[in-house]
Amino acid sequence: MSGKANFESTRRRLSGQQAETVDRLTKAAVAILRTHGFSALTIRMVAGEAGVAPATAYTYFSSKSHLVAELFWRRLDALPHEADSEQDRESQVCSVLRSVALLVSDEPELAAAVTTAMMADDPDVEHLRARIGKNIRERLVEALGPEHDADVLEALEIAWSGALVRAGMGYESYSQIADRLEITARLIMAGHDNS
Repeated sequence: MSGKANFESTRRRLSGQQAETVDRLTKAAVAILRTHGFSALTIRMVAGEAGVAPATAYTYFSSKSHLVAELFWRRLDALPHEADSEQDRESQVCSVLRSVALLVSDEPELAAAVTTAMMADDPDVEHLRARIGKNIRERLVEALGPEHDADVLEALEIAWSGALVRAGMGYESYSQIADRLEITARLIMAGHDNS
């Protein structure tokens, strides 16, 4: 994970002790999601699990959606970000999309919570959506190369966001979605190359 993510949250920069508190809160949230799911999750419950006063927890997270979106952001930010020069452009794009699709695939409760949380009408979640979108865009641009077509980039972004919503709604597993994203990316790129 980059050092910046440890000391920066959506709302403010964090000292070492504050970053530790946020880490405890996010770990507690994952534990509660595993046993109770998103609908039962509350900031108060997370604070209790983390051994933190509820008022303190609310200084870091405005809502449970904000907390879950922050969890996803931290995991995304921790993913390796370098393009593999050994792979062709299409394979690099597929690798980016697969890694994002599988980010929470082994934790179904968290995956479902992320889908719900990311749709919240909360300024802190909106900020995180923008950060997440920018991070994934940067990964795709790296994979596509400097002379990429803006329409291809946008189509790939629409494909990954739609695929993750589809998986979050339970239509298919995240592994199936990762496979479908790869097929979709190859079709988008082949269609562009043939035009």
